[in-house]
Amino acid sequence: MRAHIDVSEIEAQTKIRAKYLRALENEEWDLLPGPTFVKSFLRTYAQALDLDDKAIVEEYRQSYERPNEAELQPIVSTARRPANQRSGRTGPRGVSPPSRGYTIAIAVVSLLIVVLVVALLSGGGSSSNTPTTTASATTKAHHHAHHTTPHTTGTTPAGQSEVLSLSVQPTGPVYVCLLGEGERKLIPGVILQPGSVQPTFHSKHFLLTLGNNAVHLLIDGSPRPVPASSQSIGYSITKAGGRHSLPPSQQPTCK
Repeated sequence: MRAHIDVSEIEAQTKIRAKYLRALENEEWDLLPGPTFVKSFLRTYAQALDLDDKAIVEEYRQSYERPNEAELQPIVSTARRPANQRSGRTGPRGVSPPSRGYTIAIAVVSLLIVVLVVALLSGGGSSSNTPTTTASATTKAHHHAHHTTPHTTGTTPAGQSEVLSLSVQPTGPVYVCLLGEGERKLIPGVILQPGSVQPTFHSKHFLLTLGNNAVHLLIDGSPRPVPASSQSIGYSITKAGGRHSLPPSQQPTCK
């Protein structure tokens, strides 16, 4: 307010919805998606206003975050464990492993059984008319398939050939709005943090808006560079047309 900046201007700059900006100002944390998004929104909002984002996030963490379960777990000493665990033995006490002679005897018996089965199978398949019958059946099946199967070898259905894959992997905090076919929200206008693993999406058409270029794009497994820009970055991506830049007025907002 002192800088005479309207909420709509901050919304356009940070890609954070106005209702979330008001919730940050009023400390209405229940209206926000979760602690991770709260800290991300606070950091982005503070940077947009030239404030100390680290101090603001730390103040929120100390005032409102609760310690996680890992921090509350008591430290259990593992110095005194049973002797059988220290030596790596977990079986019942007093049970010894089978002797070497017993193991060899089992192996010999198993080998004899395998040899006997192979001999029986070889003897049962020595009939003179079996190869001829099998070859005749194979020839008839091949002839039937040749006359009844459509010639579709090497072709792909048109619907599948139009589908492409898209992977969005953040290398820094970046706002992402990703729409698939029929404007289905795949990434619903959120700020992704570096290191977060995103799935690979499949669709015939993608509409993408990025807050900055801190992201790796993989289209059908091939990396595509994203140039730096002073404003939001938008793309329309299809199999036939490739990747085309969108002006801000045509970029999806996920609202």
